[in-house]
Amino acid sequence: MLTKTRENQVDTVAATVRPMTMIQALRSAMDVMMERDGNVVVFGQDVGYFGGVFRATEGLQAKYGKSRCFDTPISEGGIVGVAVGMAAYGLRPVAEIQFADYFYPASDQIVSEAARLRHRSAADFTCPLTIRMPCGGGIYGGQTHSQSPEALFTHVCGVRTVMPSNPYDAKGLLISAIECDDPVIFLEPKRLYNGPFDGHHDRPVVPWSKHPLGNVPEGYYRVPLESASVVRPGSKLTVLTYGTMVWVAQCAAEESGIDAEIIDLRSLWPMDLDTVVASVKKTGRCVVVHEATRTSGFGAELAALVQEHCFYQLEAPIERVTGWDTPYPHAQEWAYFPGPGRVAAAFQRVLEG
Repeated sequence: MLTKTRENQVDTVAATVRPMTMIQALRSAMDVMMERDGNVVVFGQDVGYFGGVFRATEGLQAKYGKSRCFDTPISEGGIVGVAVGMAAYGLRPVAEIQFADYFYPASDQIVSEAARLRHRSAADFTCPLTIRMPCGGGIYGGQTHSQSPEALFTHVCGVRTVMPSNPYDAKGLLISAIECDDPVIFLEPKRLYNGPFDGHHDRPVVPWSKHPLGNVPEGYYRVPLESASVVRPGSKLTVLTYGTMVWVAQCAAEESGIDAEIIDLRSLWPMDLDTVVASVKKTGRCVVVHEATRTSGFGAELAALVQEHCFYQLEAPIERVTGWDTPYPHAQEWAYFPGPGRVAAAFQRVLEG
């Protein structure tokens, strides 16, 4: 059955819908794909018997065996290197890096091998590899468990970079990533694993079971890569964001009373430029919001693209709201985290510009 359920999303669903956290949705995506395709294998540190540090792979080894869901040594370069070889020979590996902060030892394998394989072989080989990485702060993880390195991947030709903001998208995007013949860096904002987060850390956590986007089909469906979603229509300004900041931006719009149109990019690169350009041309103003470091962050690329494609429609300078140019602090986490107050202030500056 083919149905269109949300903007820019196509489902092929033959299953019931039930509440899921983002962790459960990711697990469901891997389960669905492992059942559909015997070439899909899942591995990484503690992902087998233990089920992963966040339990995203819990039960997969028991269901599919140790040859398809298994533990690896603590060696990110080894994990990705093995995955590249598997992908070149026809498997579809889903490798987990326990925290995005730890991907750096695998940089050469990602940049020099996975990203270049199709090009250097004149398309004789592809690299259908998905690398899952929990990312972002807001969990008191300090500087080595809170980084948002997405801009480092968007700079690399040959890899795709994806970051969902909710369980529904997380499952559909992960299925699309596993089916993709190119390597995909799949970043998971761990602050969103168990519920949406609006930036108010002193408020009770709202579970996904109380949000419509926590209702996830149990079966197979896809959210296409390179498709952005307009999560909040508006007319006064456009907000370009992704991951946890989607929820912070919505909170800022509600608390300030500003009619902001909020776009969840979902696929950072390649990205849905048409949706971005159409929105900015409509509103004439743009605010870019991300949690990562400001200098050379992905927001700089977004600002450049908006300036390039929407210059004559812009009524004010583009604003960026980001993390600061420092390591992620432990004691001052909420001074670093771009909360709704900082985002709303940027909205006001753009309107007054």
